[in-house]
This record gives sequence, C-alpha cells and structure tokens, in this order.
Amino acid sequence: MSVFSPLAPVSDSTSSSRPRVGGATVRKAKLQDAVHIFDLVNSLSGDGTLLRRSYAEICENVRDFTVAESESGVFLGCGALHLYGPHLAEVRSIVMKPEAKGQGAGGKILRALLAEAEDQGVVCVSLFTRIPDFFFHYGFRMVDRTTLPDKIYKDCQNCPRLYACDEVAMARGVLPRVAVLGPSRFAQPELVKLQAGVIPTHYPHEKHDKPEKH
Repeated sequence: MSVFSPLAPVSDSTSSSRPRVGGATVRKAKLQDAVHIFDLVNSLSGDGTLLRRSYAEICENVRDFTVAESESGVFLGCGALHLYGPHLAEVRSIVMKPEAKGQGAGGKILRALLAEAEDQGVVCVSLFTRIPDFFFHYGFRMVDRTTLPDKIYKDCQNCPRLYACDEVAMARGVLPRVAVLGPSRFAQPELVKLQAGVIPTHYPHEKHDKPEKH
C-alpha cells in the first residue's frame, strides 16, 4: 500500500475555473495581479498579521495564488498554496479587502486551494492562523507546530514573532513524516524512498537526526 493517500475531497466542487460566489468569481492569479496582491498582503504586515513580502517575491510566486474578483473584474482578495512536496503544502496569505468580507469569497478561495492540493496528490495541508474556528469547518484540526518543520525552517525562524507567536498551527490530512528544509530525521535516500511510496524497514541512524556541524 502506498505511503501516500489523497486528501478527502472538499465538500463544494471547484472544478470550474471561475466558480460563482454571490457576485464574485475565483481564478488562478496572473502576473498582472501581483501589484494588487502585494498591496493587500503588505497592508496587513505592519502589525504582524502577515509576513511582509517584496514585490519581486510576489511576482516570483504568483502562480501559487488564487484571487477573487467582482463581476466587473475588481480585485477582492487572494490566497496562496505553497507546495513543499508530496508530503506537505501550506495555505498562505488568505486575505480579503474590507468590502469583500462576508460574501463567502474567502471560503471559495480556500476550497479552490484545497482542490489544487488534492490534484497535486499532497498528503497534508497546513496553515497558521489566529481564527481557527473558521478552518474547523474545512476539515482542519489544531496540531503541534513542531510537526511541521518545513514551515518552521522556511518562515518561523525569520519571523519577528518567533518567540511570541500567537498563531495556531492547523493541518488537514496525514501529518508528514519527512521534511525537505532544514535538519531532517531521514537521510536523503530514505526521503526519496518515502516520496516514491516505499515504507522503510528501519529508521536512519542517530547521526542523521541532527544537523551536521560545520
């Protein structure tokens, strides 16, 4: 049996490229959306709600984003799915403009991102949030942040709130047994085997559990 299993399907179909949400639609972001994403994400970076992103970083990762827009094409909000590998993806930067809140666009963006993760065969989708009640409705549960080392090595160690984080770690699916960033409990050959669906018969030796000293 494969070590990977697909995420449970989301309750609301997102097969259409432009599904309806009241008067709004959601779609994959284009490069022309980068300036709107940059302005919206960074409008919430001053108080630490979101990590500040440079315009270059937004452009480089614009294909991670899904956006919501009005019937007339006005940008309403965005969300992103960052892929670490088959073992883990992260929902990031779900944020709506004030005039779009309460219209259900945020939920539709989240469902689109979960459907994207399912299409990619990702085992676990994670996120960090201050509003866990919203995500409970979409199958997420609270988890120990140390079970998501890729997130810690990618963002947390550079976050100004590293030692005073007030966000809750949540996950949907099977928690990952491997990490591709920073120290890993698995040696590289074992990591490759796991991603290929081969369950190792033994764990790596202790020397692989700790980062090498240089």
